[in-house]
Amino acid sequence: MKLFCALALTAFTCATHAADSCRATSPAVAPTVVELYTSEGCSSCPPADQWLSTLKGRSDVLPLAFHVTYWDRLGWADRYALPEATSRQYELAKLAGQSGVYTPQVVAAGRDWRVWPRLPEAAKAPKEAPPAATLVRDGDRVRVNVAASSASQRLAGYWAVTEDAHVSRVAAGENAGETLRHDHVVRLYRPLAAWNAAQPQQAELVITRGVPEHPRRVVFVVTDAATQRPLQAVSLGC
Repeated sequence: MKLFCALALTAFTCATHAADSCRATSPAVAPTVVELYTSEGCSSCPPADQWLSTLKGRSDVLPLAFHVTYWDRLGWADRYALPEATSRQYELAKLAGQSGVYTPQVVAAGRDWRVWPRLPEAAKAPKEAPPAATLVRDGDRVRVNVAASSASQRLAGYWAVTEDAHVSRVAAGENAGETLRHDHVVRLYRPLAAWNAAQPQQAELVITRGVPEHPRRVVFVVTDAATQRPLQAVSLGC
């Protein structure tokens, strides 16, 4: 199955160099995907943002900062907030049987994780290998190839484009007067429809190049279609 997803990140205007190419392959033991749901309008969120920044550079953890929109109406509009991030948080809450959402919320390995900064124990080599995935960048196109798997469940996945080293000086709301720093900020989130694990999957993302002061990564996460639990993740930093 092949799915093409053409996405223009109009907020980023730097030209893409067609000669750029690189690739990354998923590890034998999938990294722990850590999703932080946060907002610049939430006074209890900065400590969680700071903690997420400490996870930078780890190969066993893939951190993602999803800025949500529902705090925007309370005095400060978070420029990193995405409606798609809010929708994802509500979807995960529904799947987990939760009555609502909150910030800061950490979802680690697909579970509501309230004991951060401690993380789940490191994953051991599974009896059944996780789906293998490869990311290949060629100029402004990034392609993911997910190999066929013997897993019985249906698979799904999502793209995320993240950026580091963002700084905001907040002028209103609960964090008025504070300077906030963010890493792993999800600037684009796009889910893929489910597919049968026994079939290989290929999808493509078209993006422009980010700016050097905000290092960017392109991430693809393979999930269980029914539960949204991450099964594999791979990222590119070129």
